[in-house]
Amino acid sequence: MTTLETLIGDVPGVGAPAARALAEQGLGTVGQLAGRDWAQLATLHGVGPAAGRRLQAVLEEHGAGMENPPAPATGRTTVTRGATGRNAKDIRTHATAVDPADYVDGLEGRRRAEGTRLLEIFGRATGERAVMWGPSMIGYGEVHYRYATGREGDTFQLGFSPRKADLALYGLQGFPRSDELLERLGTHRRGAGCVWVRKLPDIDETVLEELIAHAWQGGPGTVC
Repeated sequence: MTTLETLIGDVPGVGAPAARALAEQGLGTVGQLAGRDWAQLATLHGVGPAAGRRLQAVLEEHGAGMENPPAPATGRTTVTRGATGRNAKDIRTHATAVDPADYVDGLEGRRRAEGTRLLEIFGRATGERAVMWGPSMIGYGEVHYRYATGREGDTFQLGFSPRKADLALYGLQGFPRSDELLERLGTHRRGAGCVWVRKLPDIDETVLEELIAHAWQGGPGTVC
C-alpha cells in the first residue's frame, strides 16, 4: 500500500537515482514532498518528470501535492463514467462505507464548518450522494481512468478533501468555462487536476457552486 509514509524509493515507477537525489535533500518519504516546489526538485540530477508525476499522483491520492507539479505526460488519457473494478495493483484508495457527515463531524476547528458547507455545496450542485474515498476524500459520482501508459483505476468524478493545511477540490478543471470561473473564484492554487484553497472565506461560494455544476454537467474531466 502506497501511503504518505512510504519511502520514495518504494513507490512503483520511481527509480533509484531519483530516490537517492531526493534522500540527499532530506526527503525520504512521500509525505515529505507535500508543499515542496517541484520546479526546484526537478533540477536535481536523476530526478525526472516521470518520477515527479508518479509522486504527485500518490500525494494527490492522499489530498496533498507539490507546488508547481510536473506537467501531465503527453499521450491520451481516457476517462469514462462508472467504475469498472479494474485498478492498478498499488492503488489502495477506494470507496468506503464511512459516512462523510460523520467524518466531517470529527474534524477540528474551522475545517468542520467548512467541510459541512462543502458537503452542502457539492451535494446541491451535483445532486449526488457523497461517498468517502480512502480516509479523507469525499467524492461524488464514479469514473474509470486509463493513462497512455496503461495504468488505470476507478475514482470519483468530483470531490473534496478538508485537509488541515488546505482544502483540496477535485475534478473542476478542463471544461469550457473552467478557467473563466476559476479566475472569478478567489484566492486559490491549481495543481494537476486539483484546486487548492487555504480557507473557504477566501473564495466566492456562489462561483464555486457554479464551477462544480459546470464540471458535473461537462462529464469526467482531469483525473488527479
